[in-house]
Formats: sequence, structure tokens, C-alpha cells
Amino acid sequence: MNTQSILTDIKKKKLSPVYLLHGEEPYFIDLISDAIEHQVLDEAQKGFDQSVVYGKETDFSTLISMAKRYPMMSDYQVIIVKEAQNLKWKDDELLQKYLEHPTPTTVLVFAHKYSKFDKRKKSYKTLDKVGVVVESNKLYEDKVSGWINEQLSAAGRKIHPQAAAMMADYLGTDLSKVANELEKLMLNVSAEQEISAADIERNIGISKDFNVFELNTALSKRNSLKAFQIVNYFAANPKSNPIPVVIGSLGTYFTKILKYHYLPDKTSAAAAKALGVHPFFVKEYEYAARNFNRRKTFDIIHLIKEYDLKSKGMNVGPMTNHGDLMSELIYKILN
Repeated sequence: MNTQSILTDIKKKKLSPVYLLHGEEPYFIDLISDAIEHQVLDEAQKGFDQSVVYGKETDFSTLISMAKRYPMMSDYQVIIVKEAQNLKWKDDELLQKYLEHPTPTTVLVFAHKYSKFDKRKKSYKTLDKVGVVVESNKLYEDKVSGWINEQLSAAGRKIHPQAAAMMADYLGTDLSKVANELEKLMLNVSAEQEISAADIERNIGISKDFNVFELNTALSKRNSLKAFQIVNYFAANPKSNPIPVVIGSLGTYFTKILKYHYLPDKTSAAAAKALGVHPFFVKEYEYAARNFNRRKTFDIIHLIKEYDLKSKGMNVGPMTNHGDLMSELIYKILN
């Protein structure tokens, strides 16, 4: 089941006796556990029939005793175990026995964050059989822009590909942060209007002219004036443009340029799929590949790795600042 279908079922009160929400990405775990916490019971019922406990502060004996009770004021009793990764899972024999005959009026939720549940455990197989198991995986950097489009599309909204790419580059893979910014955009931009780069600048604080996305574009065109203007802006605003983020983005960008060089099918649709980008950007990669041949692209990727180490204090003099390092790197990329 995907997240949206689970949320729909929760809203319709089509509930499972047990939910195991686990994985490295907390966003989807919070989304589902919050929906159960806030939508299954009303405020009056929660006082009698809802319990929120924490993994460090409870054990399976206590949990199973709670789970076997029947609701007092509603059709369901809800028990949410937050930070369930801190439970002593080696002692889960009681849970295994409970899962063989779960109380039908109890909804037991395990919010197991920041790590995957051990699928070798017998209880995992039983959880998967009698309940709902969601593995919440981290989103790769090149998938964030697509996820932004999906979220807005589900809400009946549109965003320009450039604006989505700006958000993805600036906010990274922290989906909770991205989701909060999307909510802000939907509140402040008319529903009939496509969200633009200017809207991103006004509402999120990302400069539409001086950001990592625009730096990549300037380099692809070998526009040295624009590239150095952007790097100087970064040097003047280091907190908004930390060098690890900038160098990471450059590395991803030039790796995709190299990948484009080796694509057997360079048509727009095929290239977009292979590179993990919106078709809108394929022309830019085509242009960049003409400006940076395979040998030069290999050399640039090596340079980026070298300057990544320098930015971390390795193989560099103590007086070299991040602004100087970025300027050096951009000069070497262009020359």
C-alpha cells in the first residue's frame, strides 16, 4: 500500500489492528502516525481511548496489557508508540503471541524512526501478515524535484520545473522542511497560478538569480561573468549557501553531464528518464555536453572531489576561506 491509500483508509476509518511504520525517512512515518493520532478519535474520546507512549519508557508487557483492553467511549482504542526503535525488540515474544490474536478494537501503532526494522525477526513477518507495514525510505536528491511536483499535483496545483529544481537544490532531502515550504507556497500563491521562481524567492527566501541551480546553468553555458557573480553572492551569504551544499550540487550536475555523454538514446524523453530530470532540462544537458567533452567532464568531477576535501580542511592552507575555494574551483572548471 502507498502512503496516500493508507491515509485515505484512515480517514474512512478502515483501520488495521497494528501498524509498523519504519525506515530512515521520518516524514512518512510522522504523516501516517499523526493521521491516526488526530483523525480516528474525537477530542472527547481521546481522553479515554487514546494513549501515546515512548519506546524508552515502556515495554512489551505494558503494551500488550494496554492493547488487550476494550474501548470505553468509542469503537476503537488507539495506542501510538513513538520512538519505537528504542523498544527492547529482543523481548518481543509477547508481541508475537498478541499478533496471533490481536484485539479487533485496538489500533496499535509502532513509529520506528531513523532505521529499518529487522526483517529477519519472526514478529516482522507476523506484523506484515496481520497489519500494515510501511517502509519509509530516504528520497535520493535527484528525486526531490519530482516529489515536489507529485505533492502539488495531488493538491491540484502546478509548479514550473525551474521553481521545483530551485526548491530541491536549496532544501535538500529533508521532506518535512520541503512539505512545510510547499504549504506556505500554497497559502500565498493563487490556486489558479503556476508557482514560479519569483514565488520561490518571495516566499522561501531563495534568490531566483543567485542560487546553486543558476550556478549550474551558468557553467553549462560557460558564462563566467554570471558564474562568478553567483559565487561572490555565496561568499557574502555563507549561511544561506554553505559550501558543502554547493559542491554537492556541482558534483551531481557534472555526473549527470557525464552520464548524458554515454546515453545511447539522447531523445528528450529517454534522456530525462535516464538522468532523473524534468524533460524541460534536457536541452541544458545537451548544451553542457557540447561545452564540456567527456575528458573535461571527468577532470571536473575529479576537481570537485578535490575541492570537497579542501572545504573540509584537508590539503589546504589554514587561511583559505570557502569563498576563495569556490572561486578557484569555478575558475578551474571554466578554464
